[in-house]
Amino acid sequence: MSTDYVNYLLELLAPMGDVRAKRMFGGHGIFRSDLMFGLVADDTLYLKADDSNRDDFTTLELEPFVYLKKGKPFSLSYYQAPEDALEDSLLLCEWAEKSYAVAVQANANKRKRR
Repeated sequence: MSTDYVNYLLELLAPMGDVRAKRMFGGHGIFRSDLMFGLVADDTLYLKADDSNRDDFTTLELEPFVYLKKGKPFSLSYYQAPEDALEDSLLLCEWAEKSYAVAVQANANKRKRR
């Protein structure tokens, strides 16, 4: 896992404010206000998705994050960020803001269920 790549992503995401990375699961989680909205695995950025923004990813044929759990593929609600956004801070922040909104909503839903 390239720390340089994670630092590069944090630079691109700096206009969003307090965005930070935390090592986890052999990669990094990307957080804002203690909510994870992105993850980096194998030098690939994945952003959180739900019904509100999933079509943005699938329309571009971006891949979901998949890992092996007990030998079987398991996917999370994260999709690969578009390549052009990885070279454009404003564009990446637009994508990331939508994913952060998904994280905020998921957190609110979790609190309601408690």
